[in-house]
Amino acid sequence: MDVHDDETTKTVTATFELPGMQKEDVSIDFQNNILTVSGETKESTQREGQGYARRERRYGKFSRSMMLPQGVKVSRFIKSY
Repeated sequence: MDVHDDETTKTVTATFELPGMQKEDVSIDFQNNILTVSGETKESTQREGQGYARRERRYGKFSRSMMLPQGVKVSRFIKSY
C-alpha cells in the first residue's frame, strides 16, 4: 500500500496493488476515520490428461486498516472508489 498525504490540496491518496483480484472480491470501508481494505481470493484450476489429473487451489484473505487524518470527507472517498 502506498499512501500520499498532500497538505496543499488537502487530499490523501491510498494505492493498492491487488494482482489477480476482481473488484467484486475487494471491500473498502471507511468508519471513524479508519480506512479498511479487505478481500478474499479463491482460485481453482483443473487439468486432466491421459492417466493423470492436476488440480490446484489457492485461497486467501487479507485485511489492511489505517487511520486517516481528521476531516476526511466520506463523500469524496466514495466518489474515488
